[in-house]
Amino acid sequence: MANIKSAKKRVLIAEANRQRNVAFKTSIKTAVKKALALATESDKEALAAAISNVYKLCDKAVSKGILHKNTAARKKSRLVLAIKKLEK
Repeated sequence: MANIKSAKKRVLIAEANRQRNVAFKTSIKTAVKKALALATESDKEALAAAISNVYKLCDKAVSKGILHKNTAARKKSRLVLAIKKLEK
């Protein structure tokens, strides 16, 4: 642990940011799983809404600096490929 007061504050802030980032990444993973679960059903509107939600979360994560833009693009691409594979 740091000895300087400002360094101690930065440690606390870094931990809070880490927890926020982990929570946001977890929400993306959950949204992807929900979209994949809806891919096996016949409800196209719910599937489209779920995909839109995943896209929104990924784009928001990029804008907040949680994900790199290529990581978000890869997640979105793999989701669509998996859904197309499940629909066949």
